[in-house]
Amino acid sequence: YGISCDPTTGRVADINLRGESEDPIFEKAGRSGYMTGSINPSICKLDRLSTLILADWKGVSGEIPGCVASLSNLRILDLIGNQISGKIPANIGNLQRLTVLNLADNRLTGEIPASLTALANMKHLDLSSNKLTGQLPADFGSLKMLSRALLSKNQLSGAIPNSISGMYRLADLDLSVNKISGSVPGWIGSMRVLSTLNLDSNMISGQLPASLLSSTGLGIVNLSRNAIEGNIPDAFGPKSYFMALDLSYNNLKGPIPGSLSSAAFVG
Repeated sequence: YGISCDPTTGRVADINLRGESEDPIFEKAGRSGYMTGSINPSICKLDRLSTLILADWKGVSGEIPGCVASLSNLRILDLIGNQISGKIPANIGNLQRLTVLNLADNRLTGEIPASLTALANMKHLDLSSNKLTGQLPADFGSLKMLSRALLSKNQLSGAIPNSISGMYRLADLDLSVNKISGSVPGWIGSMRVLSTLNLDSNMISGQLPASLLSSTGLGIVNLSRNAIEGNIPDAFGPKSYFMALDLSYNNLKGPIPGSLSSAAFVG
């Protein structure tokens, strides 16, 4: 926690300031965990910066300086839990070493920049609880190293890009509470690592693909509050293990599949 420097160059390498630290030192100090102000563009002079965490201060506002995209050594950018507005920097894709991008719980607007899909080393993406609009980039699947894509509670629209089918490390996909349309892709149940799929509260229509229910990897699936229709496919198998499967508030009809009884577990 705090600010640390590179022992060789003496330049600032890490800024790690969280407003809701659980460290008892801060509790004794009676720190409120609330800070205001904005991110000064002069931070971009810290060309050795590897970590920038200004998280959960609740009152940090203003925009993300566009020059942040020039910090070529940046690996972690975490600004969760503030009041940051404006757009995500258009050239964010220049941060080729970035592994974590967490901008959740802010007031960001505009579309997801096209350059974001160039972040080839990114493993964790959280843009949830903002006011982002537009569609997911068609080449979103270019993020081959990504394991968590958390994009809930925005105003994103359009269909789920087919390129996501090639994201072989993706374990958690959350697009809930948006305006996503189209149908649930048939390939989504064949993704080997995907274990959590949350698409609730969207505008998804069409029928449920059988592959979704016969999947041996998916453990948590929430498709509630959409416009999915037709019968529930009779596709459960002995390796189907759903800790949670929520299909409520759709337009489904017909009988409960007989194969449900053969599933290893459905919670």
